[in-house]
Amino acid sequence: MTTAVQNTLDLDVRWALHPQVALRPESFGALLYHFGTRKLSFLKNRTIVAILESLPDHPDMRSAIAAAGIGDSDSAPYVKAFAVLADSKMISTI
Repeated sequence: MTTAVQNTLDLDVRWALHPQVALRPESFGALLYHFGTRKLSFLKNRTIVAILESLPDHPDMRSAIAAAGIGDSDSAPYVKAFAVLADSKMISTI
């Protein structure tokens, strides 16, 4: 994983859906809707959806990604996706 991607998201803290965000599973993946910003996001990667749904079960983002069977060497695209979700306030630290 590149340092630039690693530094955009703290993998060693607990993350969750923002309290104002609803996740709705869909056949293509899921919809995320932020009731505060009124932003809608489409998630087409089911692994990302599964990790989001599992966040309450893990002490940090790193272990949630690992529990989905994604090793450190393959995690950069997922970390980048979660960094985008964090930047858009769809997920937040607890």
